[in-house]
Amino acid sequence: MLYKILTVAGLATFEIYAAIPAGFAFGLTPWTIFFASLAGGIVGVFVAAFLGGAIEKLITRFRKPKAAAAKEAKPNLAHKLWQKYGIIGLGFLGTFTVGAPVSIAVGVGFNVNMHRLATWCCIGVLARYAVFTLLGYYGTKLF
Repeated sequence: MLYKILTVAGLATFEIYAAIPAGFAFGLTPWTIFFASLAGGIVGVFVAAFLGGAIEKLITRFRKPKAAAAKEAKPNLAHKLWQKYGIIGLGFLGTFTVGAPVSIAVGVGFNVNMHRLATWCCIGVLARYAVFTLLGYYGTKLF
């Protein structure tokens, strides 16, 4: 039983779409799945937040410098969302849609305050896991 819970938490550290179905496949209760995946998701947020700077330094050490562009590039979707919704949009909505590690990586790229971003990512993780656990529970009741 403990290995099943740790497996769900470990999967939730990286990806929700594997953690919750695995929990239901293991026959765990929805509350156990929710709390195990929530713990794994929050661990994933803090690992990405506190190791994000070290990972960025590692990548920039091996990256070749780009030549400066002659004209200014159009802002991409991440820049537009950042300008429109700020840290709440990046932390909560970004976590809810693409996941916490991706939101943290974008935040590192935008040089965001990591403490505030980690807080909003944790709130997004809580909401995301609650919604997807409920969807999984009631989805299995349909069959």
